Amino acid sequence: MQFTAQQLAFMLNGTVEGDPSVAVNQLAKIEEGQPGSLTFLANPKYEQYLYTTGASVVIVNNDQVLAEPVKATLIRVENAYSAITILLEKYNTLKQDKSGIEQPSFIHPSAKIGENVYIGAFAYIGPNVTIGNNSKIYPQVFIADDVTIGEDVTLFPGVKVYFDCKIGNNVIIHSGTIIGSDGFGFAPAGDGTYSKISQIGNVLIEDNVEIGSNTTVDRATMGSTIIRKGVKLDNLIQIAHNVEIMANTVIAAQTGVSGSAKIGENCIIGGQAGIVGHISIAKGSQIQAKSGISKSIVDEGKKWAGAPAVSYSDNMRSQVVINRLPALEKKINELENIIKSLSR
Repeated sequence: MQFTAQQLAFMLNGTVEGDPSVAVNQLAKIEEGQPGSLTFLANPKYEQYLYTTGASVVIVNNDQVLAEPVKATLIRVENAYSAITILLEKYNTLKQDKSGIEQPSFIHPSAKIGENVYIGAFAYIGPNVTIGNNSKIYPQVFIADDVTIGEDVTLFPGVKVYFDCKIGNNVIIHSGTIIGSDGFGFAPAGDGTYSKISQIGNVLIEDNVEIGSNTTVDRATMGSTIIRKGVKLDNLIQIAHNVEIMANTVIAAQTGVSGSAKIGENCIIGGQAGIVGHISIAKGSQIQAKSGISKSIVDEGKKWAGAPAVSYSDNMRSQVVINRLPALEKKINELENIIKSLSR
């Protein structure tokens, strides 16, 4: 894919300063730019590279003042960072512009496939599956019986969706993620063994959700494990059975959410957090990485940290005290020695 500076300026509502016919066919960091590449300058810390970069075209802010001559053609825009974000999205869209059904792949005769759907090689589409318009099912995706997938959904290679699960519109699920595997349900028997409890529910994923690679969302024992609209899940997250995550919550990598926990809207949960089962987390809660949530959070919009978690400010004060412990121990030893000498 190749574009001239003039074409890019038109897309970004910018103005060209230099050769409008110069063409680029790749993106690069400004310090690594080579002829034929496009880059940008948004952070003043990198301004030095504006004068040395080998890139053919550089996107800069309208108010960028040049301290030295620049070899590259400039495209001046209102906000360089926003402009490159737009270009990255367009580039990503073009790279993923796939359609048609590749072979070998299996589509059950009872499956209903919408218009302009891409199904990659070695994908399996089971009985009574519904896939909406403009969705992309990449190679080696497995979609089991009675799954419903909405429009503009992307399932990257190796995604597995178990039976009866429902996925809304404009959902992205990255490679290796499993939707609808059995929840961790076992009943202890009298002889010390465990009997499996059948997990007959499903997973419901609403619109505009994105789930990272190698994340697992378990099916409910009964009812649904629910991921509400706009939720963003990172890589390597465990969502257990009957969990409900409310709209626009974001969770970072390696977090574990235990069964039947309810997480409110607009929460931010850091990496490697652990959340016990059957509790609720209030709307707008912010949970620091590595925190352990062992009881319900009822106050909305508060920050939490530590294991077990306490308010963020209390945790910070505790950390100050912990850091002072070696000095306090030394003082205690000195006082003990003084007391011993006085007693003698």
